[in-house]
Amino acid sequence: MTELISKLSLYFEYPFVRYALIVGVLIALCSSLLGVTLVLKRFSFIGDGLSHVAFGALAIATALKLTNDMPLMLIITTVCAVLLLRTGQNAKIKGDAAVAMISVGALAVGYLIMNVFSASSNLTGDVCSTLFGSTSILTLNRTQVQMCAVLSVIVVIIFVLFYNKIFAVTFDEDFAKATGIRADAYNLMIAIVIAVIIVVAMNLVGSLLISALVIFPSLSAMRLFKSFRSVTVCSAVLSVVCALFGILVSIIAGTPVGATIVCVDIVVFFVFLLLGRCRGGAKA
Repeated sequence: MTELISKLSLYFEYPFVRYALIVGVLIALCSSLLGVTLVLKRFSFIGDGLSHVAFGALAIATALKLTNDMPLMLIITTVCAVLLLRTGQNAKIKGDAAVAMISVGALAVGYLIMNVFSASSNLTGDVCSTLFGSTSILTLNRTQVQMCAVLSVIVVIIFVLFYNKIFAVTFDEDFAKATGIRADAYNLMIAIVIAVIIVVAMNLVGSLLISALVIFPSLSAMRLFKSFRSVTVCSAVLSVVCALFGILVSIIAGTPVGATIVCVDIVVFFVFLLLGRCRGGAKA
């Protein structure tokens, strides 16, 4: 145990480790805040669809040889989030079909662009790293960390300021409209915030694992708590703890960061599932 603590202390002396922990905590916190809303609104797969869009946007940025790919990714992913919301409200194209259409299309276009325009000698490795995450979280510079911090603060402020409106739109959209709440505008805001979270999380877990970061903490919290506020708070705490633990394990064991965090989330979900069943049995 002493040796493990010494090893961690040694790692914490390096700025890139501290940057990784800061970004990991911020992303985990932001991802968990709207995860409850997505689960309750049956929009769980919107994160998956937008993550594939982000992959396509990253491929375009790579082809254009942009030094900072985040602005382009933010623009494209946000536009697609709006289109996804509008298309999902179309009676001819249901929400799940719209997600599948945009998701598969963006993934195919992104991979095609990377094949045609990539100058890398290890295209397979680049694609795998982008999809499943890599050590990119450990190569963040100060500017990237600051941008991530600013975006994360904006997301948290938006959630806190519009908490009541988000709550109303989540549980009963028709009633919210009847009381004068502009439900469509708040749905649009939720979609845009999710797009921002997806782009920021790309460096942490990769495009294919982002949905797990958004959904698992919420599902775990729902095993024990019933109120919206309690589930949201528990989800945020679980997400941050799992991200911290996953990053530390990946640094020590040399495992992929994204996959390690998701595996920790899975273990926590089954623990909470068991606790929930025990609690239900005790009440019975």
